[in-house]
Amino acid sequence: MALCTMIASSSRMALELSPVLSLWVERRHGTPFRTMTRLPPWPRLTVLAILLGVLWPVSAPAQHRCAFLCVPDVKIEPTVTIEHLFGAARVEELEDGIVVATTREARETIFELILAVGIPTVIPRVGFTIETIFVPFGETSMHPFTGATAAEAGQASFRDNGIEIELELNLTILEPEQTGGWVESHFDIVDKISPGKTPDAGSVYTHKLNFELDTAFLPFSRLPEDNWLHHFEVEASLDYVATGLPKAGDVVGGVRYLDDASAWSFSLVGVIPLAPLAP
Repeated sequence: MALCTMIASSSRMALELSPVLSLWVERRHGTPFRTMTRLPPWPRLTVLAILLGVLWPVSAPAQHRCAFLCVPDVKIEPTVTIEHLFGAARVEELEDGIVVATTREARETIFELILAVGIPTVIPRVGFTIETIFVPFGETSMHPFTGATAAEAGQASFRDNGIEIELELNLTILEPEQTGGWVESHFDIVDKISPGKTPDAGSVYTHKLNFELDTAFLPFSRLPEDNWLHHFEVEASLDYVATGLPKAGDVVGGVRYLDDASAWSFSLVGVIPLAPLAP
């Protein structure tokens, strides 16, 4: 509201100045101000410079204002994730309802690319993050949307390049200022939107409650603040998915779970700032 008032005030000032400028230009060039587009370049530049001088003090400080949500930052995060970190479940492989093998879920290493938009707030140590997660090198034997198998398509596998969304509430535990600029840590409460994993999933993508403990190391914190590498981070993330995973007895994709699916994963993340480059 204050910004709108200031802009309106500046606009009134510009309107009050316009007759004076019009009279001056008309006397100098015999052309009314309202047809200034036919003037030589320098009078137009003079008028624009005056208007810019009036409006600039309003617009520049406004960029640093925030009512509740503040100016966001954008980062790209190459990530290596290890799934089934603890408590890998025992599973039975079924064919026509007959058990053909009993195994334990193996740990999987997955490469992900994450585009993250961080949104600070006026509340100390509280912020939000929106993440889009892209898995470029995944593989699957069945197309998740057509139901076709890779064998039917004459392929060894389909590229499972799925996309997931995470909406995070970030609660800072340790700020860089407390560690000389070297370490930052936060706890995240996450709404994870990803492909359904349970037999009773009501949609292709489902919401899952996820908890994350992230600790970031800033190896270039001694560089000047305006150097984008100053804000580069190497982050370790421990994740626990609390809902939306198969339970003991569930049959999913021809596999019967004898134990609850592992909810734990660990990620190693490179956090590369994109904008602003010098927050």
